[in-house]
Amino acid sequence: MKLLMIYCSRFSYQPQIKTLEEFPDHTEGKVFENALIAFIHAEEQDEEDMKKVETKMVKNLKWAAKKNNTTHVILHSFAHLSETKASPQFTKELFDKVEARMINANYQCEQTPFGYFLDIDVQAPGVSQARIFKSF
Repeated sequence: MKLLMIYCSRFSYQPQIKTLEEFPDHTEGKVFENALIAFIHAEEQDEEDMKKVETKMVKNLKWAAKKNNTTHVILHSFAHLSETKASPQFTKELFDKVEARMINANYQCEQTPFGYFLDIDVQAPGVSQARIFKSF
């Protein structure tokens, strides 16, 4: 698992190209303010133990959100951080489980459209805890 977390004063996306036909269609973009954006790359070996990866991801997201004084977390599939990739079905299931756990822990958690290339706009402050990378 590769997890790049960026605290953003503003983050927006607009769906452009659908790459995975089996996932829902999206045409509308969205704008978020004061949110932690998690750029997530699930790797092939993560499929061996979803629960372990899920727990570590939730722990890291909560920690980074706390460090940046936010309870709003956005999960974004970003399969460009490693050589291997988990299957899209595994990755989407992992995102859904993490989102549910974050919501149950009183965080506002959302996902960007899965299976799309998105136009994104990232406005991130230049502070030390605004950019955190974890590999597990």
